[in-house]
Amino acid sequence: MTTITKKIWGTSPDGKEIFLYRLQNASGAYVELSSVGAAIVSIVVPDRDGKLDDVVLGYPEALSYFADGPCSGKIPGRYANRIANGKFTLDGKEYSLPVNNGPNHLHGGPDGFQNQVWDSRSGGDAVEFLYFSEDGEAGYPGNLKAVAHYSFGEDNSLKLVMTAETDAPTVVNLTNHVYFNLDGFAPGENEGRRVLDHILELNASEFLPTGETLIPTGEAAPVAGTPMDFTTPKPIGKDIKAGFPALNYGKGYDNCYLIDGAVPGQLSTAAELYSPASGRTLEVLTTQPAVQIYTGNWLSGCPRGKGGAVYHDYDAVAIECQHCPDSPNKPEFPSTVLRPGEVFEEAIIWAFGKR
Repeated sequence: MTTITKKIWGTSPDGKEIFLYRLQNASGAYVELSSVGAAIVSIVVPDRDGKLDDVVLGYPEALSYFADGPCSGKIPGRYANRIANGKFTLDGKEYSLPVNNGPNHLHGGPDGFQNQVWDSRSGGDAVEFLYFSEDGEAGYPGNLKAVAHYSFGEDNSLKLVMTAETDAPTVVNLTNHVYFNLDGFAPGENEGRRVLDHILELNASEFLPTGETLIPTGEAAPVAGTPMDFTTPKPIGKDIKAGFPALNYGKGYDNCYLIDGAVPGQLSTAAELYSPASGRTLEVLTTQPAVQIYTGNWLSGCPRGKGGAVYHDYDAVAIECQHCPDSPNKPEFPSTVLRPGEVFEEAIIWAFGKR
């Protein structure tokens, strides 16, 4: 049975208490969650020899989670990923959003959901976080109530269900931006060990080509015959330095893939990750139509990690299940419009194993 403990982890710059929850199963594996950005702080699971280690990037202090460059473990919003030029039109009205990533709007802007303290509560085997985004916040229309519901099972699977409701037409795209290195982040043991040797497989035969600022062109392209192809398992680093536009733009993988056979409301496998060194495996399942793969291309210079770890580029990979970037400006993509009376509801499952 999962046990949940709660402690005060700090105080936000505006005086709000920050809580840290631990969800631990009978085997001793556990997950830690913070009310800053409804963040995943730690996931501690066994390797092939049964040794427990933390496999996600994170920080030892709550205040490091505010405005960190990597958006580590947090839920960005109101719109995860990029919106071109910080503008979109909905029902004939144009909305302007803060520009914080070159010419574009990224992850809801500098004051997005990831940099807010969410309300929280626990019950049974789950922890739930709630954030209320006011009409006009970061330029978005409508009052929006977002809820993140996490549960951790005896099978070492972490499940996240995200829901949102609005009182006026708006757009919403929610994900979790957790970074994985299945070798673990124990200080000293992982020094210099990048995620590039991990074996990645994606259930995606198409990706979204972009321009130089990582805004999709609007058309999907086959991965076959390109360095973007992970339909057959391969090391993340095998083609990362290939002279290919998508890899040149982001200094590595920072690309959205369309999940094959995705059906709204139904779980499907998005990705499988395996570390030959530790034997740990991770299967990522989701109801979302797409997955952004980001290989930590700009991790250097971020806050010091747990145990005093210093993170470097390519130390971890984010597997972000979501809707497509710039969907509000791309009617050919699955819609991200949410209207009164509707419920945005999407799920992500991270299922850990070993071999």
